[in-house]
Order: sequence, then C-alpha cells, then structure tokens
Amino acid sequence: MVQFQNVNQQEFQNKSTEENVEIIDVRTPLEVGEGYIKGAQHFFDVNDFEFTDKIDALDKNKTYLVYCRSGVRSVKACIYMYDAGFQSLFNLEGGITSWTGDKS
Repeated sequence: MVQFQNVNQQEFQNKSTEENVEIIDVRTPLEVGEGYIKGAQHFFDVNDFEFTDKIDALDKNKTYLVYCRSGVRSVKACIYMYDAGFQSLFNLEGGITSWTGDKS
C-alpha cells in the first residue's frame, strides 16, 4: 500500500479545496515566520519533541497536505503519519521553495 502521494503545486492547490482537507507546515517557527502557504492550518516542526503528540491529536479520517522547505522533512512527517494510522496523505514536491502560489 502507498504511504502517501507526492503531488505538484497544481495538484496540491486542487486538493486543498476539497472537503475534509487540512494543510500541515512541518518547518521550524523561524521558517514559518518567513511566510507560509495560504490556508495552512497546522504548524508542527517535524523535529520538535512534541511533533508526534500534535500529529496524534489530529483526526485520522481527514486528508492532509504536508509541506516543508524542500520536501524532505515533509516526507519524514508523511511516513510517521502513515505509520500512525493516517490514510490520506499528500506531500508537496519541492516544498515551499518551489511554490509560486499565494503565501501569507
């Protein structure tokens, strides 16, 4: 079974408009302070010791779009989430550095 799907910006944007979809930014607070993808609801630093607790508190029945700076940490987050029982996960290829859409 596939743990998660890598998607490009267009696919990420299309998914973000669907029902029961939430966006997770797994970068550091300093990186988030430089701007984030508009619509992101969760900001959980994947390297923070509380990351797993924060993820485990989420609804496993929702779809999650995950991103980081370049796409490496978000893969790590998606693998953890899949192992924790999340079934609908999408990773933004290239992370926010390849993003040309709206940022906050």
